[in-house]
Amino acid sequence: MHIQVTSHRDPEPLDVSAFERLATFVLEIEDAPAAIELSLALVDIDEMVELNTKYRGKEGPTDVLSFGCDDPCPVESDEPITLGDVVIAPEVAEEQAREVGNTIEEELNLLLVHGILHLLGYDHESDEDAEVMQQRERAVLDAYADSL
Repeated sequence: MHIQVTSHRDPEPLDVSAFERLATFVLEIEDAPAAIELSLALVDIDEMVELNTKYRGKEGPTDVLSFGCDDPCPVESDEPITLGDVVIAPEVAEEQAREVGNTIEEELNLLLVHGILHLLGYDHESDEDAEVMQQRERAVLDAYADSL
């Protein structure tokens, strides 16, 4: 598995290696192929507003966006499968964490898991789908906490 974490914020105050560890855990627990590639970008609010407007047609920032690779992703036989990109706005996560009583780490972990699960086919378009996705997020985060 290849997880690439980039920050568009300078300097990046967060431990990006923690994102790599959690992303790897999520992919493993979800039985993703070993030859998979995922990118994670940490962006500021202005960039997230731009992405949210451009790709979702919605004004203002959001916390996390997932951009899946078109299915199927064409690869050579010896190249990893590109799963897609997860984009997170830590400032939005920090505000949400305060609102719901989470730590920033808990909120960022939830957003990362949420974004990856979207790339793996989960969604929350219906109430039933949302419940399934939330249960899976909680199960993954609980398993991750138990593994530390």
